[in-house]
Amino acid sequence: MIGVLVTFQYGNEFDGAKIQQIADAAQGRFQGLPGLRSKAFTIDTTKRAAINFYVWDSEEAARAFFTQAVLERVTGLYGVQPNVQFVQIAALVDNAE
Repeated sequence: MIGVLVTFQYGNEFDGAKIQQIADAAQGRFQGLPGLRSKAFTIDTTKRAAINFYVWDSEEAARAFFTQAVLERVTGLYGVQPNVQFVQIAALVDNAE
């Protein structure tokens, strides 16, 4: 499994309500997406950031998703360019199963 942290760092233009609206509108696009186990949309008001966390079945699926076109689209949507970080998931606890 691979995790991907996508961080949108804001300055004075931070708008938590706008980020919430983006998350509400976008969540349906990720339901049933092949290779994606889960995605969390988060808002960090203290750090003025939106951080989305993905859990993918494989690194190949994760890297295939994050194309230049996707990064350009989310930059336009969020208003800032994201920082994308891939991390190995050593273990995952999922209490929903």
